Amino acid sequence: MPPFSETLLDRPLLSQALAGALGREALLPPPREVTRELEELLARPPRQRSKLWEFGTNLHCSLIGTCLSTAELRQVLTKIGRKEAAGATEHDVHASAVLIAGKHHDGAKLLHKALDRRHRVAINQFDRAKTVTEVRALWQEASKRGDIPSAYWAALTHPATNDALVREIFAEVHMLSHLVGAANRADIRRLRQLEDEKSDLEARLAHKTEQLREVSAARDRAARELEARGEQPHTAAPQVTLDDGGLADELKSRLARSETHRERIERQLDEARAALSAEQDGRRSAEDREIVLRRELDAIEASFSDTSDQPVEEPQRPRLDVTVLYVGGRPATIGRLRELAERAGAVFLYHDGGIEERGGLLPGLVSRADAVLFPVDCISHTAMLCVKRLCRQAGKKFVPLRSAGLAPFCAALKDSALANPES
Repeated sequence: MPPFSETLLDRPLLSQALAGALGREALLPPPREVTRELEELLARPPRQRSKLWEFGTNLHCSLIGTCLSTAELRQVLTKIGRKEAAGATEHDVHASAVLIAGKHHDGAKLLHKALDRRHRVAINQFDRAKTVTEVRALWQEASKRGDIPSAYWAALTHPATNDALVREIFAEVHMLSHLVGAANRADIRRLRQLEDEKSDLEARLAHKTEQLREVSAARDRAARELEARGEQPHTAAPQVTLDDGGLADELKSRLARSETHRERIERQLDEARAALSAEQDGRRSAEDREIVLRRELDAIEASFSDTSDQPVEEPQRPRLDVTVLYVGGRPATIGRLRELAERAGAVFLYHDGGIEERGGLLPGLVSRADAVLFPVDCISHTAMLCVKRLCRQAGKKFVPLRSAGLAPFCAALKDSALANPES
């Protein structure tokens, strides 16, 4: 487009009119810098919605885990050629998607399209907002309704959203995850109450069934009596019909009410049985966790025991002849882990997962180790996937630990499978 001075100030009639009102000085062409800024401002495109790969890596885990289901993630990974996604665990699928989201390539674009496709309604609603205040108001309204996933994606990618609002919304979603965990514990307590009520419901159902049998027997007896009365010639027909008809209607009404009540009791029993089954699954999971914790406790107690107090005739525990690589964890506990490993006769190697040490050291450490241990709660997604890949390539055993504490590490050292790693 022509400069501002050429389009307006060079017209004679307009120049004469402005000269009379503002003076000759007002008609001088603006400086070249001002003209350039005006042209750039007019040519600047409107701000677009944020892309998935433009967010910081700390937001990818939250966005992927909150706004997309595991089935949708498997579809995206399959489209980009990750055939192993069909049989991978939910955690591995999530970790792969988080890693892909931070890279500007076809995989991240497919994830972005899947998010837009699933939350299109919320995105259209948020498009009406023009300022950060309006975006915050729409987010708070959706949060009250419980529509967290769609509003989370629509709000964070909105053009008007700034860094302060992103931090505010992320903090709310993070705390909601803790509230969901507390709600699940409350549901477990409710399931236990339902288990206590199960026996009472079964007793009530048996009682109602017996009542139904009695009503059915009474109906059959009444029907037989009606037939017998109809065969007697001396019985007055109108009176018999009226009495018998009233009795039959009463029996039918009682039977209908009993059937309705029985169906309601059966529905309640089915619900109680389903709740009991879910509670039993939760109890089995808790028992499995108890077994793991008990094994870890036994291992750490054995590691702290004084071998000098053992009887002479009792054989000493076998010493491990392995090299163990520990990746991730908390730096404050590494010294204690090294001491426990050396006490058990194992060579202890350590890598922090790439926080301060170079990730290029991992292949060499994996090749030296007989087994690789890493705590799943204190290691990055990238480091964990790298360790698994290197172990599979080198045919080394890797052992995911429940946490970065001492007990899981002691239990892994005590595990006899660690002494004979498999490919």
